[in-house]
Amino acid sequence: MNLQQLRYVVATAEHRTMTDAARSLYIAQPALSRAIRDLERELGMTLFARSGRGVVVTAQGRRVVKLAREALDAVREIEALATHSHTTGAELRIASTPSLEPGLAGRLLPAYVAEHPGIRVHIVRCDGRESVVSAVREQRADLGLTDLPVPTDLISHPLERQEIVLISPPGLDLPDPIPMNRLNGMRLVLPSPGSPRRKEFDQIFATYGVRPIPAIESDERARWLPAVRDGKASLLWYRGMAEQATRAGLVVRSLDPSVRKIIAIVHARKRLPAMAQDFLTLAEGGSAA
Repeated sequence: MNLQQLRYVVATAEHRTMTDAARSLYIAQPALSRAIRDLERELGMTLFARSGRGVVVTAQGRRVVKLAREALDAVREIEALATHSHTTGAELRIASTPSLEPGLAGRLLPAYVAEHPGIRVHIVRCDGRESVVSAVREQRADLGLTDLPVPTDLISHPLERQEIVLISPPGLDLPDPIPMNRLNGMRLVLPSPGSPRRKEFDQIFATYGVRPIPAIESDERARWLPAVRDGKASLLWYRGMAEQATRAGLVVRSLDPSVRKIIAIVHARKRLPAMAQDFLTLAEGGSAA
């Protein structure tokens, strides 16, 4: 048994499907299945029962998953002790979505680096909230910056409320701010149907009784602004993307009434390394909700 196998067990228990767990671990699904089978054979017990397309943790498996989490937490604490003893050259890893990264890099990072010049900060770029959650869960990041809500196995520290705006091609005859009812029948770039992001937008539309036209439905963020620039549709997204949109020649308008999402720093339920705790303290002290 080794630490890699313990990480595989924890990821499989959290994702409940071998496919999703393998994707989160950046390995092939057959390789994960073999590793789990080998561990079950070594331990002489069944950890996961196959159920349809997913897996269910067995009674024995729940105990193993609990101990595996504790073992991985212990390893992280040992690593944190080493990091605390050798601050120079240490690396703080922060996962962030593309739309929130400008605020992170423009405001928080310079202040943190000025106070902690011996620590290198690495931004783990994630394509959406779910990717940030996975990066934190899988220990690829010490902290995550994303909007809420996040799963309850993570701890969140709200920092601010960020406005959702309408990003449109130039030349549209629209007021600023734009009344919410003007979104009715408007062509929009939207996340894929059924995705958590899409469900949130659908809830907003239902609340205000509007029905936009889904012109493009995709979770590939790299396609969004080019589609707006080409005049195919408008886009609802965070104010943090406004500068990038303006540079691309697009028009940014507020909504009426205003819609805001809570932005937070998230981390696993464990003792944070000193450098991560210092960053959290700085962020909470300088945040404005």
